Amino acid sequence: MADAQPKTDEDLFAFLDQLGARHQTKTHPAVFTVAESAALRDEIPGGHTKNLFLKDKKDQFFLLTVEEHATVDLKTVHQIVGGASKFSFGKPEKLMEYLGVVPGSVTAFGVINDIGQNVTIVLDEELMKNDIINCHPLRNDATTSIGRDDLIRFIEATGHKAHILKVTV
Repeated sequence: MADAQPKTDEDLFAFLDQLGARHQTKTHPAVFTVAESAALRDEIPGGHTKNLFLKDKKDQFFLLTVEEHATVDLKTVHQIVGGASKFSFGKPEKLMEYLGVVPGSVTAFGVINDIGQNVTIVLDEELMKNDIINCHPLRNDATTSIGRDDLIRFIEATGHKAHILKVTV
């Protein structure tokens, strides 16, 4: 993504529309943490996400998308998802380079910017039990609701494989 500008929420919505994926977006004040977004639960039904941008010692990058209150054991999750070592958090520069977002706006939709398929995306099995999944649309002052199957179709349409694994404890 050397010279390419990250895609915008409008680019994302157009891509989803091209796929025939039903989606609905609600704007709200910017939220940076799960705790800050809790007030929106009554207004936006479905599974809400927490996203972890992680890397291993071989500089393999992973995006774990889990239910907002789920716990991930960072000492062992690499064994489940195929990491070469214990994970650390990816640097904001790599987050922007690969997913086109800043900390606080991390989202499964970020794979639309990962044209080099540098990031492995893992969706937690528990989260995927929800019919509707809620993610930031590349910015943290809105939430986009999308059907579980449409989210998987979106990820695959970007050239990524949607790995659905039990990564929470």
